[in-house]
Amino acid sequence: MPYNLPLVGLTLLGFIGNSQTKELEGMAFIKSGRYAPLYKTTQEFVEIEGFYFDETAVTVAQYALFMEENPQWKKDNIKSLFAEESYLSNWEEQKQNPKAPITYVSWFAANAYCQSKNKRLPTIDEWEYVGLADENNLDARTQKSYNQYILDWYERPKSSSFPEVKSTFKNAWGIYDMHGLVWEWTLDFNAILISGESRKDGTTDRNLFCGSASIGAADLMNYAAFIRYAFRGSVEAKFAIKNLGFRCACDATN
Repeated sequence: MPYNLPLVGLTLLGFIGNSQTKELEGMAFIKSGRYAPLYKTTQEFVEIEGFYFDETAVTVAQYALFMEENPQWKKDNIKSLFAEESYLSNWEEQKQNPKAPITYVSWFAANAYCQSKNKRLPTIDEWEYVGLADENNLDARTQKSYNQYILDWYERPKSSSFPEVKSTFKNAWGIYDMHGLVWEWTLDFNAILISGESRKDGTTDRNLFCGSASIGAADLMNYAAFIRYAFRGSVEAKFAIKNLGFRCACDATN
């Protein structure tokens, strides 16, 4: 990665309580647990603290309201530092389906949206932890039908418009469309360690991100996860891509 994204200023404003009841609407609670990530670091399992997660991706209608309240994020106003030219490039078409997931938004814009709701983007580990579930199992990696569903989705041609949110399955956590609708930004998408040529490795050229992706992988047969990690490693925070949206998370503090 040409730069490391600053992680300062991402602390949630306030605590979960009666004053944040409204913010938690449309979110599901994800119990704490652990999972084995595709790429190991110093430990085999990653511990996940309980948190809240949006049941659906952020919609066109929700993002439109955000821009009305924060006009600096409108296409005509956004600074080039925070989004490339393709930002909201099909906005007129997207407005025709307000319940569809918003796409063509940069990481900076997605992060700003979540912060405006006293939330944040989910981490890679949180997203992958929730994404392990199918309709009935919190960890469906051993289910052949689950993995095939994801791979079939990857192979389908991507259109410039998408169905409404909740158009795919609701998983065992109560979360919709984790697979089958759009890709989604994560908070630390650029913190992926693939090889010695990783953008996270400060000793090498940060523009290099194509390396031996199987090195250090915990499950060499998890092609669906390989593709997700490869995609994350190929984007920059200002990119705005037609099939890349986002949803928010929220710490479960007292």
